[in-house]
Amino acid sequence: MASATDTVKPEAQAGRKRGHWRPPGSRLGRLIILLNLLGLMILIGGALVLNELRRGLINAKIDSLTTQGEFIANVIEQAATRGDPVPSLDADRARDTLQFLFIPRSQRARVFDASGAPIADSYVIADQVEWKPLPPVRRPGELQFRWTAPWSHAMTAAGLAQSRRELQGEVRSALKGTAVAELRRAQNGDRVVSVSIPIQNVQAVLGVLTLEAGDVDEIVAAQRWALAPFIAIAILVSLASSLLLSRLIAQPVMRLARAADRVTASRARAISLPDIAQRDDELGDLTRSLETMTSALSERMDAIEGFAADVAHEIRNPLTSIRSAVETLELVSDPAAKERLTNILKHDVGRLDRLITDISNASRLDAELSREAPRPLDLDKLLSDIAALYGESGRPGEPVVRFTRSGGMEPCRVQGREGPLSQVFRNLIDNAKSFSTLSPAPTPEVRVSVRRQDRRVVASVEDDGPGIPPENLETVFERFYTARPKGAAFGGHSGLGLSIARQIVEAHGGQIRAENRLGEDGAVLGARFTVSLPEARG
Repeated sequence: MASATDTVKPEAQAGRKRGHWRPPGSRLGRLIILLNLLGLMILIGGALVLNELRRGLINAKIDSLTTQGEFIANVIEQAATRGDPVPSLDADRARDTLQFLFIPRSQRARVFDASGAPIADSYVIADQVEWKPLPPVRRPGELQFRWTAPWSHAMTAAGLAQSRRELQGEVRSALKGTAVAELRRAQNGDRVVSVSIPIQNVQAVLGVLTLEAGDVDEIVAAQRWALAPFIAIAILVSLASSLLLSRLIAQPVMRLARAADRVTASRARAISLPDIAQRDDELGDLTRSLETMTSALSERMDAIEGFAADVAHEIRNPLTSIRSAVETLELVSDPAAKERLTNILKHDVGRLDRLITDISNASRLDAELSREAPRPLDLDKLLSDIAALYGESGRPGEPVVRFTRSGGMEPCRVQGREGPLSQVFRNLIDNAKSFSTLSPAPTPEVRVSVRRQDRRVVASVEDDGPGIPPENLETVFERFYTARPKGAAFGGHSGLGLSIARQIVEAHGGQIRAENRLGEDGAVLGARFTVSLPEARG
């Protein structure tokens, strides 16, 4: 049965918003991906920004040291060079010159001769000693746990040797006459920015000045601390997104589950969550679909209850008649009266048999409709075969069934199920034949026709009977409607044929209606039942 609740499908929404590009995937899926990526993007963005900042600070430090080193190298070259025509570097004068120059405590200047041997060191000249704090004193028997950071500066013997090799390699490169700038580890384990400037007299390389700045670790530490706000923001965004997803997805899903449990436990006939159904996402679609489904099931249950009540009422009538006839039969001795009672019994038994058969067919209808998948069906051939079958099995004096096709040579094809649609037209033809027997015409007919109209296939079944009262044109499709004109045999029909026909037609997306055929003078010439079905595509 059709539900009064409209379910908005994603395809329909996409159709309404046609022309607006939307990224692929579902709404909730896009939201989940976006929220999960947001915290990661904040971290990546912060790391990239701070990496560029660190690179810029280090490059600025290199430029500053290069400028300072070139100045010191020129001063040493002017003050400590001796010999003509072959110049050389005087070690004593180089140390004296370096001593008079101002070297900040955060920097270390060293001078090497042409062979790469050290001849002056600002730390030695200024009596500056490298120091590190000692670890805390451990009492006897006390276990000491010490956490070492991944960026710890502790240097092993291999690390010291590697530091010396790096310094020697830098000096050798500068002795070739080219300034060298590197970021390396000093002997105390700190990272330093080192600039090596050749000391030259014209083209001759007399030595190398190496200038180191040991505040790189401070820059890196500041960079790590600068990354802390980005990490905190990313954590907050992740927590907020988790709470948001829990509120938007987990809680509504739990509410849907509890509502489904209430329906299962028969405490409710339908799911009703209007606040979730109003959402424009997959959960809203799911809620609307569940509301539609449970409403349809509720209506189906009401229909089954009503059908059971109608069946009980309809069966009670022939059973009451049979019981009365059986009770009277024992008291009647007249053979003629007994024969009449026996005929009544036979009639009521036949009526009860037809009623039970039609009730069985009606109860199996839903299962039959769901069992067979719709397929393209040639309605011309189907109606032609049905009319031919009635013509072959017809008895003398019965109305003749004729099939006619109007308009076009292409077959009228519909998307449907052959068995149920055949039952529709057999019910309509049987109904028309029963009414045509009351026609005053000498040769009454039942005319079946089919045609196309506005992308639909329209089939009609006409009779020459007395027609249908105008007030009953709609009620004839109700269950157990058996009102018939004067002269019709009582109990010959169950009143389910037209109801079954309407149910099958509506299940195929069609409509069925009843009307009277009128003559030019307005007189009723008979009844017409029209079935309109969607035309099959392709």
